Amino acid sequence: MSLTEKTAFISGAGRNIGRAIALQLAGRGCNVIINGSQDRAACDAVAAEAVALGVQSQVAIGDVGDPDAVHTMAEAALDRFGHVDIVANNAAIRPSKAFLELTLDDWRRVLAVDLDAAFHTSQAFLPGMVEQNWGRIINFTGMNAIHGYAGRAPVSVAKHGVWGLTKALAKEFGPKGITVNAISPGPIRGERDDLAQTQHIEEMVSRVPLGHLGEPDQVAAFCGFLASEEGGFVTGQMLACNGGAET
Repeated sequence: MSLTEKTAFISGAGRNIGRAIALQLAGRGCNVIINGSQDRAACDAVAAEAVALGVQSQVAIGDVGDPDAVHTMAEAALDRFGHVDIVANNAAIRPSKAFLELTLDDWRRVLAVDLDAAFHTSQAFLPGMVEQNWGRIINFTGMNAIHGYAGRAPVSVAKHGVWGLTKALAKEFGPKGITVNAISPGPIRGERDDLAQTQHIEEMVSRVPLGHLGEPDQVAAFCGFLASEEGGFVTGQMLACNGGAET
């Protein structure tokens, strides 16, 4: 299950699932690029944890919904490591707003971060994967988004788009040795700034047959498998990590 000599770009890696993914991959010997949009201190802390596991790390501060920012971060990553083999498109925003109150700017902002970012990072790093005939792209959907998210219509739209992108890229790049999958987490414990969202996640326990929230490390373990050689025959799939809740 080793990923020695591989390099991964993980968006939204300053905390929660993104942090867990970075440390999961680092624990397997993978160099990691820690992306966050603003909190440099949090990203620096995760990068230090990764280095303590014996790998190299780089912090990339930038908005993955901005194509220019992704281009800049990709250039810096490739300058340092020469190749990026694994991309985990974890970053997302989930603002709550009634549909009839949404502005076009509201709509486009969510789609930029939750959907367009996967397009930008895939275009940035797929050429190197194709050249090496090996690569992994791991996208994220989400149980609520796939069900339909009242008050968060653009989130649902974006995540359905990510699922479509996942299937299309899996078909197109499978012959090049590249797998593309999506993970759909259920209610996962984590640090959140939005109290209402925290309460919403906690209330979802009643829908989970296992009777408790999931942990970021459990989602990250899924990523570790999908990134490994052992996961190399899995592609074009949306895999649920949700404690048995209805998908």
